[in-house]
Amino acid sequence: MRQITIITDRVAHVDGEADPGRGTFLVDPADLHEALGWELKPSGLCRDDTCVPVRDMDAIRVRGRLDLAAVADAVRQPIVVDLDAGLVAVALSAELRRRALADLDAPSFTLPDLDDVPHSLEEWAGAKKLLVTFSSWCGCRYDLPGWQELHDELAPEGFTVIAVAIDQSADDVRPFTGGLTMPVLYDPHHLLTELYCISNVPTVVWIDEDDRIARPIGEAFGSDTFADFTGAVSSPHKELVRRWVRHGELPMDEHEARNAVADLSEDEVLARLHFRIAAEAHRRGDAVTTRAHVLRAGELAPDDLTVWRAGMPLIGEDPFGQGFLDRYDQWRAKGSPAHSMPSVRAVDRVT
Repeated sequence: MRQITIITDRVAHVDGEADPGRGTFLVDPADLHEALGWELKPSGLCRDDTCVPVRDMDAIRVRGRLDLAAVADAVRQPIVVDLDAGLVAVALSAELRRRALADLDAPSFTLPDLDDVPHSLEEWAGAKKLLVTFSSWCGCRYDLPGWQELHDELAPEGFTVIAVAIDQSADDVRPFTGGLTMPVLYDPHHLLTELYCISNVPTVVWIDEDDRIARPIGEAFGSDTFADFTGAVSSPHKELVRRWVRHGELPMDEHEARNAVADLSEDEVLARLHFRIAAEAHRRGDAVTTRAHVLRAGELAPDDLTVWRAGMPLIGEDPFGQGFLDRYDQWRAKGSPAHSMPSVRAVDRVT
């Protein structure tokens, strides 16, 4: 037995037995809830009010222990296991993404601020919210003052910007947040990229007072610092936000908003799991494991910048260097494929 680390929407540490033949870890049934959030009951695998029947107990039970991979498969949550590193990453429920994309229910999340104080989406219930994702490995880190200006302008009218850095640590983010008063969180395990189908930054999603998605995830900028590079300016999108906050006007109706953004593919979900293992290995100083999983993640999701570009600093590559620029040009040549709506170019759709 050895201690293993399991990454879902949190990080858990439990004792497990490696089973190389099955490529998985075996855990005591009593530890299953801590490991995956599920419990084995006579009715099946249960979590809160949900129970999944298990027709073949021999498929998940081995020598009195539970096969983590088999359990994850039974509840339809993809899993990646690294036996040598003692690391396991398990996907979140695909139902959360479906509800976001099709039903427009904003998935809840809990993430730390730069002082490692946790905050949940529900904390801002009753306000209109602009969820802005950025990163230290993206030039959009310099957009934060622009988002702060919008936050200050509209805060008296029941609005807040919530900036979330898709980054490893608070120290990665802190150099770019001087003077900011809007909420700034960071997402060390890239949970939002899975929950909201984010594949590039900067992106924003509009969330209303009832935590419903008013406008799905889309590319947007807080300033025009990189307008020549991106071909997009910030003012049209900001004007739409003002009209939404002040007059309740939306640039698209609910029918248009539903499924406006495509779901992640199976490979893209697996890429995120490999990235989580790479990120945890990097925190431990395990360069070999980090590199293996960064490269595998990039193979699975070659058009996802939150995977391959985010992985560059982890393996000693410059996310602003020529290697990035070459790959970015290739991505642009493909039409800039991303799980988001394109930048707003004008406001004439709003009346």
